[in-house]
Amino acid sequence: QVQVVESGGGSVQPGGSLRLSCAASGFIFSIYAMSWYRQAPGKERELVASVSAGGYTNYADSVKGRFTISRDNGKNTVYLQMNSLKPEDTAIYYCIRQSAASQWSTPFGSWGQGTQVTVSS
Repeated sequence: QVQVVESGGGSVQPGGSLRLSCAASGFIFSIYAMSWYRQAPGKERELVASVSAGGYTNYADSVKGRFTISRDNGKNTVYLQMNSLKPEDTAIYYCIRQSAASQWSTPFGSWGQGTQVTVSS
């Protein structure tokens, strides 16, 4: 059974940093792309960043240059390093397995609980 557990969220001031982690289980982690999504209050869920099985990445324009997605196949974990955080980054952040190795593939499976990120002074 595919399962992901997000952690690392919290409250920070604008300009601060956070590192989110997503521990995955129930599938062969190394052969699938993984993604981070976020959902702010009253808004639809949106893609933040994806990493392919081979380590290729893509980012939403709103986070380029500030966020970095990475993966550790030995730990079945995907990370999201978030720097220079802005109030508009406030959202619940979710990770999910993609349907294939490519970072352009579609999300697969159920969403986890997510982790709350709040950026406020």
